[in-house]
Amino acid sequence: MRTRSTAGMTLLEVLVAVTLMTLLVLGMSIALRVGLSAFGKTNTRLMDDRRVAGAQRILQSELEGMVPAMPPCLGMDPGGGGGNSSVHFVFLQAEPQFLRMVSTFSLQQAWRGVPQILEFFVIPGADGRGVRLVVNETPYSPMAAGNFCHGVMQDQTLGITIPRFPPAPEASPSSFVLADNLAFCRISYYVKSKDPNEPVPVWLPRATGLGWPLAIRIDMAPLQPDLSTMQPLSVLAQIHLHRAPDIPYVD
Repeated sequence: MRTRSTAGMTLLEVLVAVTLMTLLVLGMSIALRVGLSAFGKTNTRLMDDRRVAGAQRILQSELEGMVPAMPPCLGMDPGGGGGNSSVHFVFLQAEPQFLRMVSTFSLQQAWRGVPQILEFFVIPGADGRGVRLVVNETPYSPMAAGNFCHGVMQDQTLGITIPRFPPAPEASPSSFVLADNLAFCRISYYVKSKDPNEPVPVWLPRATGLGWPLAIRIDMAPLQPDLSTMQPLSVLAQIHLHRAPDIPYVD
């Protein structure tokens, strides 16, 4: 007599199915984790690249927005004498490690804001490693700019009379870091040569008292080069001014 077999799964078949399902879920979880980790690293690297590119665009816009300001000399000189409101000076302190100028570009309001007195300067990096490029912003007015002039002095190297500016600017909580972790940062200026034998403009590390530059270049290099990320690059800004620095005007 034949017996009727009942349909169903044995315990061994259930264990095999559960094991396979567990392995499948584990594999999908690992793949999902790897994918999310790769997405997070890519997003972090992309944000870092955007931050570097954005800072360089800001820096170039600030330089290209230079205003040919000639405020009255109102500051107090170290000897205690007062300024002279009838004497106007070229508001441009162009040095290798810092730069004071007036620009129409603002960090907060871009091209829509009021002109700003900008102070670019190089300071040591965190823990004394490398250097960083920092900028201070102050809303421009003839009075505010005039207080930067502490009289005039004779430059022995250039043989010209230049304004006496305050010492190099200092960082504050409101300072904005444009570039960090740099091996070096140097500023140079493309100006018309005072030598009649050299009629073409030249690049100089210092241009205070030489009028408005034709271009400004800030050379930078990363402290630890990394080809997988965007690195701080040198910025070259052409300056478009169409007036002579010795022609005074009223702000």
